[in-house]
Amino acid sequence: MATTLAPQQLDDSFDTLWDELLWRGLVHVSTDQDALRDLLDGDPIVYYCGFDPTAPSLHLGNLVQLLTMRRLQLAGHRPLGLVGGSTGLVGDPRPTAERTLNTRETVEEWVAKLRAQIERFLSFEGDSAARMVNNLDWTAPLSAIEFLREIGKHFRVGTMLKKDAVSARLNSDAGISYTEFSYQILQGLDYLELHRQYGCVLQTGGSDQWGNLTSGTDLIHRVEGTDVHAFGTPLITNSDGTKFGKSEGNAIWLDAEMCSPYAMYQFWLNADDRDVIERLKVFTFLGRDEIAEYERLVADEPFRRAAQKRLALEVTATVHGLDLTQKAIAASEALFGKGELASLDAGTLSSALAELPHATLAAGTSIIDALVATELVPSGSEARRAIKQGGVSLDGEKVTSDDAVVTGSLPGGVSVLRRGKKALAGVFVA
Repeated sequence: MATTLAPQQLDDSFDTLWDELLWRGLVHVSTDQDALRDLLDGDPIVYYCGFDPTAPSLHLGNLVQLLTMRRLQLAGHRPLGLVGGSTGLVGDPRPTAERTLNTRETVEEWVAKLRAQIERFLSFEGDSAARMVNNLDWTAPLSAIEFLREIGKHFRVGTMLKKDAVSARLNSDAGISYTEFSYQILQGLDYLELHRQYGCVLQTGGSDQWGNLTSGTDLIHRVEGTDVHAFGTPLITNSDGTKFGKSEGNAIWLDAEMCSPYAMYQFWLNADDRDVIERLKVFTFLGRDEIAEYERLVADEPFRRAAQKRLALEVTATVHGLDLTQKAIAASEALFGKGELASLDAGTLSSALAELPHATLAAGTSIIDALVATELVPSGSEARRAIKQGGVSLDGEKVTSDDAVVTGSLPGGVSVLRRGKKALAGVFVA
């Protein structure tokens, strides 16, 4: 298994950056492709991507945009990372129902958190140094009359109604408020302001935002008489049709407090063979020759899960750093019998056990009660039978007596229960 990360660089086997973006599957919809190829292959440009503070953390869908921004920056282009201090107060239209509006204080707090996350993925030094911006800076001073006269007059209601996000809501029972209906105008204003202030000529985003992206290109064309560009990355789904990055309704967040490095590592490690190569293209900086080799390994030696291990290493380290990733790998291996549990970092072990079936029990709780409490067995009699058959271990040691108790002997005052080869549970000793 690889122990070093792929360097963040472009693949020089491609003639242009645009060709590499296409190969990686990062272009679902765009303005003129030939013009974009020439634009990205020419002198450095300024481009932007926006992130709304609708939660205290970004998630894997946002990671697609962050890595796309980084690829463009590696080609010498200059990124603007926009955090939506104003659009976050409004919220873009969801497909089925109105968003709950958050307080100004909450949005301000989330703006700071998202800004810190975005800054980890971009470089703020050199000729292509990134810049962070907040759209509250140019929307807050606008009066309602100024907004309607200077910006609103350039938008046609018929065109706005045709946008996918709007039409979906118009046809739903919930309808759509004027607040969310006006979101596309605000995003168009963002592009116009960034074009005026910084010469920005390209916006990237998810393909589900295409209507909002083109509101900016259309506005700039009307107001400035200039053609600017946009492209949307595809929404990533699993081969089985399920929504990518969701597990029982929970997003995979980039904040370590909301999704631990261990949980993120396991998420990527469990990638389906049918999906893993496309994930390597989108979420890593591996070149196509190396990815082709992993594609061969998936076909010839799928049991080794070499591609999944590399994917998990690369992405988790990109998000959380190599040190925390290596601790997550050590915890994963130790939990499944390939390392010493007692040597693990306490925080990593605790976060790993939180992802397993677990229970909080008093020190000295019998092994019988612990097995039942963690649902490794349905009853005390089944627990005794499993022990008698030699199929139970506690903290890496086989349990041979019904009198054994849980002590929380592992780092952080926890214990690990195992039944058979694969059934694991954690005990947090109170």
